[in-house]
Amino acid sequence: MKTSTEIKIYNGYGHSKNLVVYGHVFKWRPKLSNKYDKNSLRHAWSLLKLFMARPYRNANLKLYFKDQIINTQADHDGFFKFKWASNVHLEAGLHDLKIALVNTSGEVSHFTRGKIYIPHSTQYVFVSDIDDTILISHSATVWKRLRELLGRNPYKRKIFANQVHWYNHLSLSGTDPEHLNPFFYVSSSEWNLYDHLREIFNYNLLPTGSFLLSHFKQWYDFFKTGRTKHEDKYRRIDRLLRVFPKQKFVLIGDNSQRDPIIYAVLANHYPDRIVAIYIRNVKPRKAGVSLQLFTNLINKNIYTCLFDTNQDAFSHSVKVGLIRVKRTEVN
Repeated sequence: MKTSTEIKIYNGYGHSKNLVVYGHVFKWRPKLSNKYDKNSLRHAWSLLKLFMARPYRNANLKLYFKDQIINTQADHDGFFKFKWASNVHLEAGLHDLKIALVNTSGEVSHFTRGKIYIPHSTQYVFVSDIDDTILISHSATVWKRLRELLGRNPYKRKIFANQVHWYNHLSLSGTDPEHLNPFFYVSSSEWNLYDHLREIFNYNLLPTGSFLLSHFKQWYDFFKTGRTKHEDKYRRIDRLLRVFPKQKFVLIGDNSQRDPIIYAVLANHYPDRIVAIYIRNVKPRKAGVSLQLFTNLINKNIYTCLFDTNQDAFSHSVKVGLIRVKRTEVN
């Protein structure tokens, strides 16, 4: 076991006047290989170890950004969040930062480098769920979800057909390759799985984006993975809408759990900000619920689409003008 304190920083986001970065600080974490094992049993053990870290409760931390120093305290589970405004205008792109641990004597140590992402001021922000929206996860059934997690390393996990094709076109909606639309991946999966998910996304060449995941779990809660309260998803997306007040939003999810309800509530609160809602129909018996929620949004001029395949969603995106392609790409 690795016993030294570790600060884990997740890429932050925002703009000059509203910046946020998240992370965890641990007393220790199990030693993990940088390579993902092809052997299913060894992979399962490596993934289980992601839930065996010991959090550094209520740790005091300092963030160093440009000429600014910001202080915060971690929660009981080691999770921390820094929120601040920059003293200088920030250009779009990735900006460096450092975070350090502060002991009881005020001494700083364990400096860790991270990044904060400033999106280009594009027309759209895309917010997507992960499990059963992008990644085949069977999230509504515990044993099937665990089979996917434990039985497949990131290179064997399956995404839905034409997912990359659709999302990469959306990233160019109303803009160009030098100024891509930002993607935020909001999920009920835990922060424990951050590196695992990033590897899946990088391997499949999905649009680069920021992950907003759920509370860190310990090993004894492993069988509850992916079962976080869905109100947290609402709050995370609501914050994005407030951080980026000039952009229009497109929300993408599925009907295996509560995405249709969460997105409909957000649409009612922000009718002028949300352009479209896409719901993957992974549970046909629940299709009626989504369609009824969509009916209630007709008068708000919000595009809605309940789709079975990504090709259906792609065609709808072309129809409503989110994607502009040659006719041959639609068929």
